[in-house]
Order: sequence, then structure tokens, then C-alpha cells
Amino acid sequence: MTRPYPPKMDRLLGDPAALALAATYGEASLKEALRDTLAELTAAWRAGGNVPEAEAVLSGASALLASRFEPPLRRVVNATGVVLHTNLGRAPLSGPILAEAQRTLSGYVDLEIDLQTRTRGHRDWRIEESLRSLLGTDRSVVVVNNNAAAVLLLLNTLSAGRECLVSRGELVEIGGGFRMPEVMAASGARLREVGTTNRTRIGDFRKARNAESGLLLKVHTSNYRVLGFTEEVSLSELAALGRELDLPVGYDLGSGLFEPPEGMGLGDEPTVQEALAAGPDVLCFSGDKLFGACQAGILLVAPRLADAFRRNPLLRALRVDKMTYFFLGQALDAYRRGRRDDLPALAMLARSPSRLRAAARALARRIETSFPGRFVTEVVEAEGRAGAGSAPLAPLASPAVSIRSPDAGPEALEAFLRTGGQPPVVGTLSDDRLLLHVRTLLPGDAGRIIDRLRAYSGGSS
Repeated sequence: MTRPYPPKMDRLLGDPAALALAATYGEASLKEALRDTLAELTAAWRAGGNVPEAEAVLSGASALLASRFEPPLRRVVNATGVVLHTNLGRAPLSGPILAEAQRTLSGYVDLEIDLQTRTRGHRDWRIEESLRSLLGTDRSVVVVNNNAAAVLLLLNTLSAGRECLVSRGELVEIGGGFRMPEVMAASGARLREVGTTNRTRIGDFRKARNAESGLLLKVHTSNYRVLGFTEEVSLSELAALGRELDLPVGYDLGSGLFEPPEGMGLGDEPTVQEALAAGPDVLCFSGDKLFGACQAGILLVAPRLADAFRRNPLLRALRVDKMTYFFLGQALDAYRRGRRDDLPALAMLARSPSRLRAAARALARRIETSFPGRFVTEVVEAEGRAGAGSAPLAPLASPAVSIRSPDAGPEALEAFLRTGGQPPVVGTLSDDRLLLHVRTLLPGDAGRIIDRLRAYSGGSS
């Protein structure tokens, strides 16, 4: 009797299922997946298992290819109550804006050409016109890839090789463990700490100023607050001192909040308008925080300094592409039209507690009626956050659905929703219960939660 052997590669490659996989993933990728799957199944056979069948090899290769070709990003349901969740991509983009992006960016665009004169212009000019119109300012605008890059460009342009004076209490650490002193060192500026951690006065800046001083810098402590026995120099005070000493003043605002509508609950978070009115020479902020658009760093620069920024060779390394300009421009159009709710993050922040409670009750009812007896739900009062280091002392009322399964603890259900299928649902664990916050749910997310719960098999999952 002939001993069975695993199928040969040429036979596998000629199978109709393999041909379909080759059309999707490419022949080279298919061959690699077949070799890897065949090697694994053959090793199991030699260890005493069954001989690999062609169908099993093709099925395994198909699953392997699907895992190897997963996109770098996946859609996630954010049920954490944190609107600008850094780990989940901060401000989401709206469907209509993305649809318009497809229409515009699927072809060539006038990124650096003035179509009227056929001459090359700087790529910031449309964003500059929009911001000038929105803010009523003559500031020049420079866009880079994030706010850390904006601070780097600010320091390098105005104080490379010279001292940058900044309050010791504002030497913050930003995301990923990067610290302001390290950003300064990378820029070529020399840090000169002023005052103490909890108290800095305008006289400390005046006393620290010397012939090596190049810049006075203020940093908004957006991700923490120093409370108690404190004193800080206001931006307007620092700007006045800069004019007196003939030194430029920079302000890292960070969050990028424009004048907010009522009900956003952001406490005393400073706005771009307030910061501009205080008179710094350069102001910078993020595009994907409270501004509500995509990742970017936006600098508003006094016109007399604009050429210095645009001539800086570092700008070439930090500049952004056409997609960033498009999404920033769409966000600015929403602001100028008085339609901030077109920006999902701002719409989430403006949702009233009463509307959120109604949404939570609706989600709880939908879970109960979809799965009678399988889950126990309760609408509870909880707290959310703006997130991304914005308004750290301003908790947001965040009604949520507490959900539990009689078959398993909340940790098991939370882990399943987060890892067990598509799309992942990320909630929070609090007081031995799983909470699904409705503030951060986008249209269609309730249905996605139902779909994920439908696949849950309890403690055996």
C-alpha cells in the first residue's frame, strides 16, 4: 500500500482556491504562505498527526495571508469616554469630509502652484487665508507634522545657539516620554530655567535675561496643573516683557481650542483667540486635539518673523503633505461656517448629559432585547475626559452602560470585546464592572457593539 504524503507545491498552486488567493495577494506571497503552512502541517504529521490534505493547506495559507495583509490600522469602537484618546487616534474624521477627500485627493491637486499666475507659492497660503479670516489676524501660518515639531521649529528658528528662558514649572513631559528640555536640546537652543517649580515671577525672567538670551517661552501645562502655593507669569506679562527687552516671545498652547460653544465643559482651558490677544510673537498648537482635525502642528507667526521660519532648512523635514492640508482646510471651513458639529470630536464634547443618558438607556434596551437573559445592563453615571492632555481638571459627565455576563467576570467580557473580533470595542473597567461610555460612540457604533456581543460565548470564549 502506497504511503500517503503531503501535497506537492505545483498541485497546490494549480488549485482554483490558490489561483483566487494569488489574484488577491500576489503569487510570491501565496507561495511563501503555502510553504510556511505546509511546513507546519508536515511537522505535525511527522510527530504523529494526520497527513496534510490539500484543502487544509490551502485553508491555512488563506488564514495566514489574511493575517499578513492586515491593514496597519483597524476601525475601533471607542467606548472609553475619552474623546481625544491618543492611543485610539485622537480626533476622528467625519464621513462627509472623508468622502470629499476621496473626490479631491484621488487626482492631482494645486498644492504649490498658483493657477492664476502659474507660479510656485508656499503651500501654507490657503490655510493662512482661512485662519486670518477666522481669527481676524494678520499672522502668517506655518504648518508642520505635529505640535512637538512646531516647538522644535520655533526654538531652532529663534534661539538656536542661544538661551531660551522658560519657567521651571513649565518644563513638561509630553507623550511618549519626550521632555521639553530634550526638545530644546535637539533644536540647538540652550535651556535657561527661570523661577521654581511652583512659583515664577516676571522679575525672574528679567533677572535671567542676558546677552545670550534669544527667546522667552511659555508652555501651557495642558496635561497637568500645579495647585496650592503657586504663582505663574501670564502670557500677556511675558509678551510685554519681550517687547520691552526686544526679545521674541513664543507660546506653546498645545490643545488648539478655539472659542468653544456652550456646554463643552472644558473649564479654564485657554483658547487660541485668548492667546493671540495676549500678544506672543509666535503661537503654536496641535491639529488633532481640541481643534478637531488631523495630526499637525500649526504656528501663528508675527509677519516680521515669517521669512525666518520659511527659510529654515528644518521646515523641509517637518512639512506636511496634501492630505494634512486638505483635512485642516475642511476643519477651518466648518469653523468659518459656524458648523463645528461637523467635526466629530467637538460634537462629542458638546453632547449634553441628558442626551447621553437617553443614548445610554437606548443602548441598554437594545442589548437586553437582543440577548434576553444573556447580559445584565444598567445605566450609570460616570466620568469621561477630553483627553490628549487637554483640560486635565475638567471631568466630563459621561453616562455609560454597565454590562455583565452571568457566565464570566467583567475582565473576560472586556478582553473579548477588545480582542475577539472585528471591530474591537474598547470600554473601561471600573469597580468590578465593564462600562461602555456613550459619549464617544459614533453613528453605527451601537450596532457594532451588538454584533460583537452576538459572538460572545460567555466564560468559554
